Amino acid sequence: MAAGRPAIEFRGASPHLARSTVSRQPIRRSMPELPEVEHAVRALRRVVSGRVIADVALLHPSLRRRVPARVARALAGATITGVERRGKHQLIHLADGRVLHAHFRMTGDWLVAPPGAPLPRFARAVFMLDDGRRVVLEDSRALATLDVHPAGAPLRLALGVEPMDAALTPHLLHELLVRRRGPIKPVLLDQRVIAGLGNIYVAEALWRARVSPLARASSLSRDRLERLIAAIRVVISRATGSRYTAIGAARLNVYDREGLACRRCGARVRRVVQAGRSTYFCPACQRR
Repeated sequence: MAAGRPAIEFRGASPHLARSTVSRQPIRRSMPELPEVEHAVRALRRVVSGRVIADVALLHPSLRRRVPARVARALAGATITGVERRGKHQLIHLADGRVLHAHFRMTGDWLVAPPGAPLPRFARAVFMLDDGRRVVLEDSRALATLDVHPAGAPLRLALGVEPMDAALTPHLLHELLVRRRGPIKPVLLDQRVIAGLGNIYVAEALWRARVSPLARASSLSRDRLERLIAAIRVVISRATGSRYTAIGAARLNVYDREGLACRRCGARVRRVVQAGRSTYFCPACQRR
């Protein structure tokens, strides 16, 4: 967060969303992944559940193109009944069956501004609530998306199984990977395979499972699939959920540690590019 910003904002992933906070410590920001989005959803749920939308302002042209003015105006008076996460998608349910569908993309965030407080610099959309507070979608890169799904309309999110779902078994993962010819790491980033995984936590899970990101997805044995599923779940469950992953933090074992010693075997961590994304791994203890 930039120095000098007014202390009006409540970070979506904070466990105390209703408490005003301000940070003057700059951090390197990364795309929010499942743990960050899950914490944002839980915090948002505490603020908006049962509240009535008094008004909506879409401040960025990209959002106005997605949500026509008449659709935005029609949100006024709607009661919010719940908020849920699917993968990295956020679904805000309204009492009449409509669904407000949000995605942070790279730098989106929910903030809550009390009555009368100025909006943050990168406010892209504002939802005024019946208690006077305003839920703000802040997004420095203006890539976050909002859509309104009519009541009863199917949500075609094209998502795979959730990482923590009991349905994710070695057998299912084998079926998902057996026809894939490419390396495992880009496959795991495909949201149609496992929903919600992103670049950081996939790298961490592969390291924990001792699986090379260069290994062919279809070649993984049942034992390696079991280790990989367990590693994914450990990494996801241990994630702090702070709004943006603090890259370089001690809790990251391999991501963004190119040239540093592997925390397990001491070999040098390597970086390669796969499908346009940086991949970090230990060539010594993550074997193909």
